Amino acid sequence: MKKIEAIIKPFKLDEVKDAILKLGVSGITMSEVKGFGRQKGHKEIYRGAEYVVDFLPKIRIEVVVPAELAPQVVEAIKEKAYTGEIGDGKIFMIPIEKAVRIRTGEEDRDAI
Repeated sequence: MKKIEAIIKPFKLDEVKDAILKLGVSGITMSEVKGFGRQKGHKEIYRGAEYVVDFLPKIRIEVVVPAELAPQVVEAIKEKAYTGEIGDGKIFMIPIEKAVRIRTGEEDRDAI
């Protein structure tokens, strides 16, 4: 099993979610987060005063999938989150040792 975490631009969420669900993924966790990478935020002017916005709004998507499905999920996220502009985001793939569904006690593949 693999956990895939993706940090994407907020307006790309629906496209990415739809693409992941079409692959047969049964669950997604989404969080609204703030951060920056190479783009380092930007400057804004408010009432004549200039200030730096360091942390930009992003969306973090997390899914746990069987290892054989992971490359397809990564490719779908990469394709749908792409704008070609700085700040498109990152995708991380992490191995999962164990998964347990609390309600039923199912484990590993049955739990996801």
